[in-house]
Amino acid sequence: MVNIYVVAAFWFLAALISTIVANRLKISMALMEIIIGATIGFIAFKTGFSDKLALDADWMKFVAGLAAIMLTFLSGAELNPDSLKTKFKEITVVGLVGFFAPFVGATLITYFLLHWGLRPSLLAGIALSTTSMAVVYAVMIEYGFNKTSLGKSILGACFVNDLGTVIGLGLIFAPFNYRTLIFIAVTVLLIFILPTLTNFLIKHFAYKTAAIRTKWILFVLLSMGVLAMWSGSEPVLPAYIIGMVLARTIEKDNFFVRRLRTMTIGFLTPIYFLRAGALVSLPAVIGAFLVFLLLFSGKILFKIFGLYPVISTFKKHKKEKWYYTLLMSTGLTFGTISALYGLTNNIINIEQYSIIVGVVIASAIVPTLIANKFLLPDHLLEKPVLDDQLPDILNGKK
Repeated sequence: MVNIYVVAAFWFLAALISTIVANRLKISMALMEIIIGATIGFIAFKTGFSDKLALDADWMKFVAGLAAIMLTFLSGAELNPDSLKTKFKEITVVGLVGFFAPFVGATLITYFLLHWGLRPSLLAGIALSTTSMAVVYAVMIEYGFNKTSLGKSILGACFVNDLGTVIGLGLIFAPFNYRTLIFIAVTVLLIFILPTLTNFLIKHFAYKTAAIRTKWILFVLLSMGVLAMWSGSEPVLPAYIIGMVLARTIEKDNFFVRRLRTMTIGFLTPIYFLRAGALVSLPAVIGAFLVFLLLFSGKILFKIFGLYPVISTFKKHKKEKWYYTLLMSTGLTFGTISALYGLTNNIINIEQYSIIVGVVIASAIVPTLIANKFLLPDHLLEKPVLDDQLPDILNGKK
């Protein structure tokens, strides 16, 4: 246990440093955590201390996995179905183009130029078709865009994009059997009964017992995560759906949402982003740098050339169009999940895996850095409110 506490303290020191540096450089905190994590991983590799980082320890993988689930849930909770009705066409078209453009592009590059074979090429196309819901939502919260029309458009399009990735991975590689049908049936049932159950719990027990809503949400998310993994899917997918289903309920209490964000961003996501960065094998990427550069350029260019003309039909402000396009060009959660699935099932080898994950991580860093540094739609910015402050309505009464 002493070793676990020491390693945990080290990672949260890294998270603290990342926050300070991000504040000084005026870039995204999530982005800086990935960069710091990659630096730590490279130094540990060079000095022979990689095993001391506990990157594959069960507790580390659980915390990182729970972080991805909570970020996905919270991003889904921002998307009230009522507010998305007017954006249905936009998020559907942008999300589908965001999936198909890089999927086709990366598949063609790896098959015809790199000669990876059909199955590895399709897997690469799937992994590089994603957006990073974790990075995008963290950025939305950090700058307060989650409450704006632009932010809701981006989050909605990210969901459609990543849903395409999950469906594509399932249709091409994952087995479709009775477990899949059970997972789908339970998910559909939950869509209808979860709001009623949650409202009953809030009415009879909330404000009377300690954090019962948080315990209930964690129970539902982890339970559905278990069912998703059992069926061959990923636990982040039901988390997004659960967030959307409970959006109307959760938005009634801003203070509760802020406490969930504080727990997620203060405790869980530092481990997720730092670990994601540390898992990048920089020597493998450097050893095949031209391949890495080709795939990275292909993913970004196919995203931009596919998305920018489409987004321009829905957004007119120049910075909004570019910001929307660049954040949709990011990748992390589903990209690494898809790559790991390919490695585990012998679809790709370790070298291909390292290159794909390197491209995925780079796509989380470079577009986000450019977007936040040079193309931030500052006309939408409001004064930030800390998650541990009282709700605005309570402050206003003082």
